[in-house]
Amino acid sequence: MKSTPLNLFAAIALLALGTQCSQPAEAPAEDETAVADAAVETPVAEAPMEEEVTSSLETYSAAAFFETTSYLMSDPSGLGFSADGSHILISSDQTGVFNAGALDASGSYTAITTSEVDATWAQSYFPNDDRVIVEADQGGNELDHVYVRELDGTMTDLTPGEELKAFFIGWRNDREAFFVATNERDNGTFDVYSYNAGTFERDLMYENPGLQIGGVSASGRWVALDRPRTSADSDILLVDLAVEAPEPVLITEHEGNIAYGTYTFTPDETQLVFATDEHGEFNQAWTYDLATGERAALIEADWDVAFVIYSPSGRYRVHATNDDGLTNLTIFDNEVGAPVTLNGLPDGELGQVRFSRDESQIAFGVNTDTSPRNVYLADLATGDTTRLTDALNPAIDEANLVEATVVRYMSYDGLEIPSIFYRPVNASAENLAPAIVWVHGGPGGQSTRGYSATIQHLVNHGYAVLAANNRGSSGYGKTFNHMDDRRHGEADLGDIVFARAYLESLDWVDGDAVGILGGSYGGYMVAAALAFEPEAFDVGVNVFGVTNWVRTLDSIPPWWESFREALYDEMGDPATDGARHRRISPLFHAENIVRPMLVVQGANDPRVLQVESDELVEAVRANGVPVEYVLFPDEGHGFARRENRITASEAYLTFLDTYLRGDGEADGMGEDME
Repeated sequence: MKSTPLNLFAAIALLALGTQCSQPAEAPAEDETAVADAAVETPVAEAPMEEEVTSSLETYSAAAFFETTSYLMSDPSGLGFSADGSHILISSDQTGVFNAGALDASGSYTAITTSEVDATWAQSYFPNDDRVIVEADQGGNELDHVYVRELDGTMTDLTPGEELKAFFIGWRNDREAFFVATNERDNGTFDVYSYNAGTFERDLMYENPGLQIGGVSASGRWVALDRPRTSADSDILLVDLAVEAPEPVLITEHEGNIAYGTYTFTPDETQLVFATDEHGEFNQAWTYDLATGERAALIEADWDVAFVIYSPSGRYRVHATNDDGLTNLTIFDNEVGAPVTLNGLPDGELGQVRFSRDESQIAFGVNTDTSPRNVYLADLATGDTTRLTDALNPAIDEANLVEATVVRYMSYDGLEIPSIFYRPVNASAENLAPAIVWVHGGPGGQSTRGYSATIQHLVNHGYAVLAANNRGSSGYGKTFNHMDDRRHGEADLGDIVFARAYLESLDWVDGDAVGILGGSYGGYMVAAALAFEPEAFDVGVNVFGVTNWVRTLDSIPPWWESFREALYDEMGDPATDGARHRRISPLFHAENIVRPMLVVQGANDPRVLQVESDELVEAVRANGVPVEYVLFPDEGHGFARRENRITASEAYLTFLDTYLRGDGEADGMGEDME
């Protein structure tokens, strides 16, 4: 069943850039995309090896990079194969807007929904027919509703109402009902309902006292609730709905700071599988016996266990570890006691595994640094695989794209900063490349390997991109993750500033042309760098970035209520830390900004309100500094529409060519574009 990710801030980090440098926003958080092979070892602060200069490099437009087709599998708790096994349920942006669709064994695509406005995400087939459960919000406002796409193509809203948010949890094991969570009773918490699969009549299963829903067991008897107390300390409570008066029971009593979070229940309902960092720096997977309360280690690794899911029968367990920005996935056959071997796959990310009803086949995605996710079908008996899609635009020669490397550089206090590095094909000591420091969202996000149309577009046009995982990033142990707690815009910003010194040390980088680009919290870091370290970077691209922490922390969406305390623990409570929030807010120090800036904003963003960007643009223009402003009236906190992704990426390149590389001429004070 669907579960809440252990890392709270990885869960709330949004990829405002609409790319996959960090964990993809489109993938279910409990089932991140994964990498099949081990991490490539690269020496600390070592640059990518010198390569032969390619003079015949072909460059492509943003439209060419985004005229790929993105494919996402259905929800891991849903039914990903049709009742007759002939089709695989996916979400795809073939039309430019994400819609639910189906692939057959030949790769032929059939549209299931046809929205031209709102992204619609496939969740599950029905057990005995081709009806489909989907989710969609309205213009990026994040108020998702749960719908059934009927056989005649009509849509039935199972969660009607204003200002409510809902999500699909999973099917009951008898397939006669499915579970949905909605905050209609109290917009600060999600209650669990059981819906009859035939009539859609529903019953309230559990009235949530205000905690996060970690998971619901297959029969609906057990509910796991996650309770974050701080950003470093959390608990799991278990509710047995079979007793007369169900009450949450704490099962992770402990002292000190230990993080616990739900992965899933085992299909036979004998165990809860949970994450904990009790035994070291990284999250391990442990089991809790529902009958005896005994705990046992399930998966121990030298890196975080990213997720654990099971096939419906429980024969197969799928889990992955986040190995230095590369996620290592294993499909383990419990019946034979060994991992499954899949044949004929390219080196790259393997994830989003979905099982057929009889568990003879799996569908899954594979992507690489140079190719978006493609969908594959595999026979579990033989391990043979078949590629069903061609996601990369055929107009793009993959040889013109670049693979990333993992590097580390020293920060101001000697701390090593792990980073993902993209070197342009033609960069050399004779052909210096301007560079971009890329900052992920979060604050506790992580930049990882994987295809990014935006990054490849920039690199294809000659820009080196260093995606820095500053202190506070997830994936590198709990100590590293909490180094920026209540030090945001200060301790972590120093790491980003020192990225420039690393870039300047490389003989193929133009040390006089280094910019910074980031989205969401990364956008905040861009504005903070320009305001608090005004000479550190030559330009900045701020995408949906927080500029006024006083306002942002006072206007968080109501559905974040269950982790408000943990959020305030990391960022500071507005009631007591207002002075510090004002000190680290770029808006209140905009008079310091002297470098050109591009600001990108979605008008419907519920997290970073449009007024934040409006005020920053006005304040910086008052300094006589060039500011370009791109406002999307039909987007929220991220890009749901291909046309907007194209517009944004072209805006990045045009701005950088003008103000960083200097290919063009600055045009006055910049302009607004909607």
